[in-house]
Amino acid sequence: MSHLQILGDYLIYQPQIQNFQWNPATTLGGSPMFLAAAVAGYLSTTFVFSRLLTPALPSALLRLISAAHNLVLLILSLLMSLGVTLASTSSLPASHLFCFPAANPPRQGGPLFFWAHVYYLSKLLEFVDTLIIILNRTSARRLTFLHVYHHSAVVVMSYLWLATSMSLFPIALVTNAAVHVLMYGYYLLCAVGIRPGWKRVVTDCQIVQFVFGFAASFVMLFYHFCRGGCAGIWGWVFNAVFNASLLYLFVDFHKRNYAAKRKMAAAGKQS
Repeated sequence: MSHLQILGDYLIYQPQIQNFQWNPATTLGGSPMFLAAAVAGYLSTTFVFSRLLTPALPSALLRLISAAHNLVLLILSLLMSLGVTLASTSSLPASHLFCFPAANPPRQGGPLFFWAHVYYLSKLLEFVDTLIIILNRTSARRLTFLHVYHHSAVVVMSYLWLATSMSLFPIALVTNAAVHVLMYGYYLLCAVGIRPGWKRVVTDCQIVQFVFGFAASFVMLFYHFCRGGCAGIWGWVFNAVFNASLLYLFVDFHKRNYAAKRKMAAAGKQS
C-alpha cells in the first residue's frame, strides 16, 4: 500500500469524513447567529482586554501556551491541505477545481466540505493568537489593525465557503493552509527559543498566495460568464474584496518593515 493510499484512508475515506454533511441548523458553528456572535465576541473581547492592565503571566508559561497553540494549528493546517488535495484530485474533474457548476452544485458534504468545516473552526481557534499577543506585553509582536481585521473577517469568509458552496474554495483552502504550515512553523520555533531568519519569506508567501488566488479567479470568471455560471458567486465576491484588502495591507506591511530595514542597512554600510 502506497503512502498516498494510507493518507487517503485516514483523511478522506473515514466514515465520519465521507458522511459529513454541512447543515446550518445542526452542524457545529453552522448557524449565522453563531457566526455573528463569534465575531462580535472576538472584537469586543479584544477591545476590552487590549485596554486592561492584564496580569503578567510567567514568560515560560506564555511560551508553553504559544508553542502548544502553534503546534496544533500547524498540524491542522497540514492535515487540511493534504485532505483537500487528496479529495480534489481523487473525485473532482479538473474544471471543478475552479468552478462548481451553478446548474449542478456539489452536495454540501463529503471530504471537501468536512475539511472546509475544519478550516472554518480552525479560524475560531486562531482567536487565541490575539490573546497571546495581548498577554505577552514584552513581546516584539504588537496587536495591529491588520491582525484583528484578518482574524475577524477570515471567519466570515470561511463560513461563506461552506454556506454558498463557493467555487475555488478547494484551491483557496490548500494554498492558505500550506502557507499557514510555514507561518505556524515559524512561530512555533520562536516560541521554543529559536528565531529563524526567514520571517520575510512568510510574508512573501502570503503575498504570492493572494496574487495566485486572483489569477485563479480569472479562470473561474471565464467559466462563470462563458460556461453557464459557477456556484457561490456572491461568496466569491466577498472573498475577492477581502483578499484585495489583505493584499494591500500585506504589501504596505512589507514596505514599512523590510524597505525601512534595507535603507537602514544601506546607511550603515555607507557610514
